[in-house]
Amino acid sequence: MNKLIKVIKQVGILLFVASILLSACRKKDVLNNDPSLKLEFSNDSIIFDTVFTSLGSATKRLMIYNRSGSKIRISSIVIEKGESSPFRINIDGEPVYSAKDIDLEGGDSLFVFARVTIDPNNELNPFIVEDKIDFLTNGNEQSIKLVAWGQNANYIVADSHTDGFPDYKIVADSLETVHWTPELPYVIYGYAVIDSYGELIIDAGTKIYFHANSGLWSYSEGTLKVMGTQENPVTFAGDRLEPEYADLPGQWDRIWLMEGRPGFDHEFHNVSIKNGFIGIQAESFLKATENKVVLDNVIIENMNGMGLFTRFFAVEGKNVVIGSCGGYCMALTGGGVYDFKHATLADYWQYSVRNTPALYINNYLVDTSDNKVPFNMDFRMGNSIVYGYNQNEFETDMTGGADSMYFLDHCSLRSTLNFDNQNNYKDIFKNEDPLFVNADSSNYRLDTLSPAIGKGDPAIASQVPFDILGNSRLPLPDLGAYQHIPE
Repeated sequence: MNKLIKVIKQVGILLFVASILLSACRKKDVLNNDPSLKLEFSNDSIIFDTVFTSLGSATKRLMIYNRSGSKIRISSIVIEKGESSPFRINIDGEPVYSAKDIDLEGGDSLFVFARVTIDPNNELNPFIVEDKIDFLTNGNEQSIKLVAWGQNANYIVADSHTDGFPDYKIVADSLETVHWTPELPYVIYGYAVIDSYGELIIDAGTKIYFHANSGLWSYSEGTLKVMGTQENPVTFAGDRLEPEYADLPGQWDRIWLMEGRPGFDHEFHNVSIKNGFIGIQAESFLKATENKVVLDNVIIENMNGMGLFTRFFAVEGKNVVIGSCGGYCMALTGGGVYDFKHATLADYWQYSVRNTPALYINNYLVDTSDNKVPFNMDFRMGNSIVYGYNQNEFETDMTGGADSMYFLDHCSLRSTLNFDNQNNYKDIFKNEDPLFVNADSSNYRLDTLSPAIGKGDPAIASQVPFDILGNSRLPLPDLGAYQHIPE
């Protein structure tokens, strides 16, 4: 009898628990139409930064939450302007302008993804486009704003292909001089090419944006002149303008310069080059160059390869800043002629391990049999800083058989090398941290306590009397591209 009573009690308990679970399941499965139940959102608006017309934007995500313990039904999700809207949404993997009767369990959430494509118009300045997403739930109307800034542009789209080379479009043909002007930015898909004996002049204030794997290429005997000013510099960057891409390296390929003819130098004045693979690649490809690259007030940063890469070329640089490169800030190879005054090479690369120095020079190229072929090298650097995270940020690799010389004068270097040889070094400040204001944020101005302040040679500074910001550096010049100005 006792056993029977015990079994009956256990069965009763099980039935009671089962009834509770069944009730809970039924409650969970029943739609709750209570008007007090509303949706909650991760943001009250979706804002797109500047978007080039005709090009789709990045995708933005909106989270929709049902904070209640009951299932509710979203009667409708609608973009207000419908199919005429530049915006579109994606719900459960489907691109739509509207959706109906979406059930959302208690405590659950829903992803909505939004994109925008803006039609071109006649506006020169960025303009605003707006819409909103309307939600209807239990009679409650709720809205999320959609806002985007549009920007018209000149589009350069590759239309030619040659085996062994990237797809390209000729933008300055032979014996043709072309100006790119600042009224509208230029967006490049593929490579924009300056043909032999062609010339591209980029005027002050012009902005050039590259799509992934794209670049600018000056073919043999072509000429590139980038003529920015202190007030209106020229910018080269990737075509993703969202904040999360502002300092992301590797978004485009490179500026590629081949050999030129006498009197037709490649020139860069007041220029910012950022977020690519190689900032500038200059090489004698078909023959020894008879021109040079002039760098005047140039900043190259956030390159996942190299800032400046050369093969048997000539470069003259004043007020040059190259920072945060995954390979080298400067790799000057195969000999050549180089003269840098008041340069700042600061490699504080943060995206991966870097085992290469900020500055590397050699006087040879390697043939198809892996033999070193020497070339003459003349490298000079004065009143400059070469520093970074690595113990050795300066490296030379010279072979015999060529007339090679390098000389660093009044420079701050991070290195384990011996700088006693007066044929190569003069007044070297070894392993003295220059104390940049914030190297991790690419601010390479000198802090108040920097040991680089006042260490420059006035004779060198007299050839570059103003720093990269236009400040006078005489009579007591600092090392690097920035003159410290006390507050």
